[in-house]
Amino acid sequence: MARSLPKAEWTHAAHVGAAVWIIARCPELVPERDMPGLIRAYNEASGTPNTDTGGYHETITLASLRAAAFFLAGLPDGVPLHAACNALLDSPLGRRGWMLAHWSRERLFSVPARRGWVEPDLVPLPF
Repeated sequence: MARSLPKAEWTHAAHVGAAVWIIARCPELVPERDMPGLIRAYNEASGTPNTDTGGYHETITLASLRAAAFFLAGLPDGVPLHAACNALLDSPLGRRGWMLAHWSRERLFSVPARRGWVEPDLVPLPF
């Protein structure tokens, strides 16, 4: 893995696109097992330290992947990946900040949520 994407190009849309691609093309990946190492390595390569206040965030990563998988499962077979990605970005689950309908800001951005999965404290997830 090159880990060469410039940090400035690692946008919200790029995160959503990566989630769609991982779910559709990498069924052998287990998010809880594989994503922490992959993301931490990219962060380090792009100059982002993985700390209790920045870098890898377990709850956000897993919630994003689970939301993307839930959304993609509801699409008809054969939808091209770029169309699926755009549809997800246009949906409530693809919008920036959607998690704050489920987690309080304090809980979502806590150290425990960054280090491991933390259940929502406002509204249960729909998946």
